[in-house]
Amino acid sequence: MTGLDHEERFLFREEMASLAAALGDGAVLDNVEDLLVDLITSSHFNAEVVTLERSLQAMLGQRQGATLVTALTATPEVFAEADDLRLPQEVLERLTGWRARFGLAIDNALSFLSNPDGIQGHHFTTQVAHADDRRTLQGRLTFVRYSNDSEFFIADAAVFLSVAADVLDRLGTHITREDVDPESVARLREAVALIERRTAPRGGE
Repeated sequence: MTGLDHEERFLFREEMASLAAALGDGAVLDNVEDLLVDLITSSHFNAEVVTLERSLQAMLGQRQGATLVTALTATPEVFAEADDLRLPQEVLERLTGWRARFGLAIDNALSFLSNPDGIQGHHFTTQVAHADDRRTLQGRLTFVRYSNDSEFFIADAAVFLSVAADVLDRLGTHITREDVDPESVARLREAVALIERRTAPRGGE
């Protein structure tokens, strides 16, 4: 779905308004975020993502839970409709952050469950972009499947670093010697060293 007709736009806006009302409490926002983090960092993520909508429906209500999954996995053109709804600022910021952190993974997992035999691999690329006086990372994840579709997302660099840290924190508590690929560990060290060099204070600062 790359766009909305008049009726679809009206329905989407109505659903988003109802979702915003359900998310009006800061504690509810925190609870939803905790649920999303627990799911996205699970070692059985693909298998468990099917329960996400039911869990959100139990937490927010049937209609609102389904709407949240739709919002997180909507195309940029569809999600942009939320900008015009005058949602509470904290709610809009959380929705935007959740979509950047979790939306792509959830959408891909749901696609995998719908067509597991059609995916043979993936290709992932990123690039740094400059917009609105800030740097963002643009990412593209292409699954090699029958349709060879690509998924695109854009988020601040800080979002990606936070996701990487969350994943490594969770992974570190379960990993064993047999799971470790020396080459991957070496790449992680090099990546951290590069970040440290690029962000180290300059002389005299």
